Amino acid sequence: MKALVYAGTRTMELRDAPDPGLVAGEVILRIDAVGICGSDMHAYYGHDPRRVPPMILGHEFAATIVAGPGEGKRVTGNPLITCGTCEFCVQGRNNLCANRTMVGMTRPGAFAERMAIPAASLVDIPQDLDPVRAALTEPAATALHALNLSMRALARPLPECSMLVIGGGSIGLLAALLAQSYGCHRLALAETNPLRRASVERALGGHAFDPREGGGPAAGSVDFVIDAVGAKATREAAFAAVKPGGVIMHIGLQDWASEIDMRKLTLAEITLLGTYTYTTADLRATVAALAAGRFGDLAWVEQRPLAEGDRAFADLHEGRSAASKIVLRP
Repeated sequence: MKALVYAGTRTMELRDAPDPGLVAGEVILRIDAVGICGSDMHAYYGHDPRRVPPMILGHEFAATIVAGPGEGKRVTGNPLITCGTCEFCVQGRNNLCANRTMVGMTRPGAFAERMAIPAASLVDIPQDLDPVRAALTEPAATALHALNLSMRALARPLPECSMLVIGGGSIGLLAALLAQSYGCHRLALAETNPLRRASVERALGGHAFDPREGGGPAAGSVDFVIDAVGAKATREAAFAAVKPGGVIMHIGLQDWASEIDMRKLTLAEITLLGTYTYTTADLRATVAALAAGRFGDLAWVEQRPLAEGDRAFADLHEGRSAASKIVLRP
C-alpha cells in the first residue's frame, strides 16, 4: 500500500509500506479521508520525541472496515488506544487512561491507504456522512470537550459571556463555531496569518482580527478565553484579556512551559483549565453534531490527495494555505 511517512525533520515521503495484518480484536480500515493535525506538524518539526521516524502519522480519519467484524461499515475512531481497566477508564474519562497508546504515535497511523485499529476504538458514522466532514470528528471533539469543561466553570451561561479564541487553526475555529451554535455571539478570534484570518472571518461571519495590530477586546474585558496555540505570547495574551472571575481554557501545546501571571490568577480569581483530547462519549456526540451541521458548512476545509501530502505539510509550515484544516484523500 501507499503511505505518507514522516522520515525525519521536515521530511514527509510517499512510500510503499506493508499492508497491516489482521489480528484478534482488531479490524483493517480503508482510509477515506485523514486530516493533518497540529501534533502531526509538531512531529514534522522534530519537536515530539514520542513520534520517532520513520513513522506513519495521522489520527483524524474517516474510514470503511474492509476486514474484521463489521466489514463494510463506515466509521471514525478514537485514536487513543485505552486499557479499559484503569481508574480513569472505568470512570468514563478514558482520555486520561494511565496506559494509553495512540494511533500515529506508538503504532502506524492513517496517512495511508489502510490501517489496523482495535475494534473497540471504532465510532460509527452515518452512512451518508461525507468522509471529509467525518474526518473532522477528532479535532471537533477536542473543541467540544474543551467547551463542556469550560461551561462548568463559567459564572454565567455561555450565551451571556464574551469570548476570545486565540488561534485560528482547526480546534480554535471549531470551538468558535460550536460556541456560536450554542448562542455565544460576543466572540472574537485572534489569528496572525492573513490568509487564514480571511478564511476564519468568512466562516464566523466576521469577528477575526490580527492581534499584532490591535482591534481585539480591551484588557481585562473577556469572560472566557481559549488559548488554542499554547505559546508564551498567547498565554500572556490570554491573561491580559480575561476579566476578574473569568475562565481561561488552555488547549494548545506549542511551547511546553512558560511563566504565567500567578498574581492575577490569584487576586482576580481566574480559573485556568487544561484539557486533553476527548472521551469516547465526546466523539459520539461530535459525530451527531457534525451530521446535524452544528459546525456550519465547513467550506474552509481544504482537500488534497495523499500523494501531495508532503507539499501540504510544507505549505502549512510556510503559511501558504488559507485553510484551518487540510484533509488528505488516499
